[in-house]
Amino acid sequence: MCERKNVLFLCSGNSCRSQMAEAIVNARLGDHWQAFSAGTEPVGYVHSKAVQALAEIGIAHDGRSRHADEFRQIPFDLVVTVCDDAAQNCPVWLGQGKRVRLGFPDPAQAVGSDGAVTAVFRQVRDDIARRVTALLQTTALLQTEK
Repeated sequence: MCERKNVLFLCSGNSCRSQMAEAIVNARLGDHWQAFSAGTEPVGYVHSKAVQALAEIGIAHDGRSRHADEFRQIPFDLVVTVCDDAAQNCPVWLGQGKRVRLGFPDPAQAVGSDGAVTAVFRQVRDDIARRVTALLQTTALLQTEK
């Protein structure tokens, strides 16, 4: 097995998007990537709808909401901001790692019935799974070609 690369998913609240990205990568790409997530202003919990959306695709996630400062000394290969707010509040990542931005709407801001909000979480989850997986697979290929 090859040495795993470290990726950090950075968001503002670290309750939804970055948590889902962390869980999906660790579950599906864990042989090659070790994922972490953090926020510039963590809310202190993982949103229950994010946990539910992950469980629906067979991923159990028991993460916790963490501040980006906890990870400053870890040598990340890649740091991915997953929301516009984190890109604005954290324009410079002070730690190691190539920086990439993949914007996703914040499902925690969804309004409407329980079913409508759940649908938004599912859509964001599926978009994260597709786009983050593609990014990490492309990054891994580029690094092997060096």
